Amino acid sequence: MCTNISVSAFSVALVITLGVWQAKAQDAKFQYSSVSPLDQYMMADRNSEIALARSAAPESISGEAEVLVFGL
Repeated sequence: MCTNISVSAFSVALVITLGVWQAKAQDAKFQYSSVSPLDQYMMADRNSEIALARSAAPESISGEAEVLVFGL
């Protein structure tokens, strides 16, 4: 009997959690009404952009990584 109560309580908690998560996900869809222009994200110097990307990981990982940059 105790197991049925705990499973029921867990089920209710799960449904509530998923409901809240879904509501937040739906709100996030409408948070931004338009996409920002691409040039807002582009860096002037391609080599600087690559260096910045490589700095996000240790050299043992980023040293051999392929880095893609925005380009027109």
